[in-house]
Amino acid sequence: MLLGVVLLYVGAVLVINGIWLIGQARLAGAGEAAARAGEAHPFFIQGREVAVINVFTGFVGVVAAVTLMVQGNRSQDLPSIRAGGLILLFAFTYLWVAANGFLNAGGRGFGWYCLFVAVTAIPAGIYTLANANGDDASIYLGICWFAWAVLWFLFFMLLALDRPIARLAGGLAVLEGIATAWVFGLLLLLDVIAF
Repeated sequence: MLLGVVLLYVGAVLVINGIWLIGQARLAGAGEAAARAGEAHPFFIQGREVAVINVFTGFVGVVAAVTLMVQGNRSQDLPSIRAGGLILLFAFTYLWVAANGFLNAGGRGFGWYCLFVAVTAIPAGIYTLANANGDDASIYLGICWFAWAVLWFLFFMLLALDRPIARLAGGLAVLEGIATAWVFGLLLLLDVIAF
């Protein structure tokens, strides 16, 4: 159930971060007058405003991860410890995005961390699917791992390698926020699917 709570807010944060990225891409290269007009566009969200949902989602993820790891450690429940560790992998990304927003940091170091997340997501997806045993929620999660690997790889390319793919990354963040997190989280919380 903790995963459902985390995914619900991950859906929100990915959608909002995606909208923010798309808005930033619209302003890139625009003249001063166009930039001011662009700030009135619905896709323009200020970086400090985006930081709020990133802090909250990161906090929710950290609390859920630590809870799972502590409870799992007490009962020697390796799946709970694994789930906590993997949730923490992503919770840290949201906290880092928030810190970059407040510090006005460039994000190159965060981009390299995104590569670490993308590479880690691949074996997590393989492991999840290999151990799904026909379980719908596990199959859904396994597919999500691969989708997240692609998205975090785009973040790596955008931030660490400075590739001009902000609109692509933002659009994919919105789509994945809905399909891999928000909907999945709701299905878990409403007990439509379960592990």
